[in-house]
Amino acid sequence: MDFELSEKQKEIQKTAKQFAEEELLPGVIERDEKEEFPIDAFHKAGELGFIGIPYPKEYGGQGLGYLEYAIAVEEMSKIDGSFGIAYSVCTSLYGGSIWYSDATEEQKKAFLPPVLKGEVMGSFGLTEPEAGSDAGGCLTTAIKDGDDYILNGLKCFNTNGPLAKYTAIYALTQPEKKSKGLTCFIVDRDLPGVRTGKRENKMGIRAAQVSEVILDDCRVPAFGKVGNDGNGFKTAMKTLDCGRIGVAAQGLGLAEGAFDRALAYVKQREQFGKPIGQNQYIQFKMAELKMKIEAAKLVLYRAAVHHDQGIPFTQDAAMAKYMCTNTAMEVTQWAVQFMGGNGYMREYHVERMMRDAKITQIYEGTNEIQQLIVGNALMK
Repeated sequence: MDFELSEKQKEIQKTAKQFAEEELLPGVIERDEKEEFPIDAFHKAGELGFIGIPYPKEYGGQGLGYLEYAIAVEEMSKIDGSFGIAYSVCTSLYGGSIWYSDATEEQKKAFLPPVLKGEVMGSFGLTEPEAGSDAGGCLTTAIKDGDDYILNGLKCFNTNGPLAKYTAIYALTQPEKKSKGLTCFIVDRDLPGVRTGKRENKMGIRAAQVSEVILDDCRVPAFGKVGNDGNGFKTAMKTLDCGRIGVAAQGLGLAEGAFDRALAYVKQREQFGKPIGQNQYIQFKMAELKMKIEAAKLVLYRAAVHHDQGIPFTQDAAMAKYMCTNTAMEVTQWAVQFMGGNGYMREYHVERMMRDAKITQIYEGTNEIQQLIVGNALMK
């Protein structure tokens, strides 16, 4: 058992940190206020190879693993949680929908490289107004018509929705079979009959673009159906396992970023003639938070390594998502508290990080669902 990162992993960590500081930090507060996504930074992340880290080179990737990917998401989320989730959705949710669907070589080479190289964005369309935690409750249909499929339905909370060129849409090819009739389609957003609906006005991750995707008699060529009819639910569940590693990394990065800012603050902020960090209560609480961050990191990295080694990782991913995102919420709240009135002000960053942290406990499966996954595994 080796807890040391390889030289390649350290290089990715260093490069991702530099990218975040140079490309994401400038304007991060303004983007949050204006709800603007840094699309140029996304393109550059693709050029640097970040988006395709865990995929083979022949599909536009880097031939590395989910640990390297998690490290990159973590570093970027230390500064910009909105960018971290937009990146994660492209890599794990959009990419995973193709990779885990038994797509043909022709489909992989058509649909993966443009997104993995950062040329365009991808999104993931599973959630519907009546299908959240109950992913099997989807109502969107895909009815075969000649060589095409006609898609009708509405997907909500679609991260990257307004910006995506391609969206992985999960629809019922056999509605009578319910979740066993779910199939995945890659929908080109330039097709007639698909459009962006309501854009969400969010508490956090405000720079990330989230919207409805409306399908109204959208005719999708059969080439867009990835995998066999009825395999969609299985594909979605495996894809969400991978997505939870990405969200866990986002949560970990938010926790670390807020902790670092709070630590620097308590070292220099003086009250009653000494830095407030010299007060034992603050030292004890900072020590407690640091231990929780390190414990969450170990669980996340283990989940990523198990993925890369081909070891079943569903339970690991659920634990990582639960621990990292709960830690993110706790640490960011305390960072605001440690920094007092300043922590509540936007220019100090931590209030934004606290708002960003909350959603990590909700999407990619609420943390109550993660408890259910772990609990069910224990009872088998």
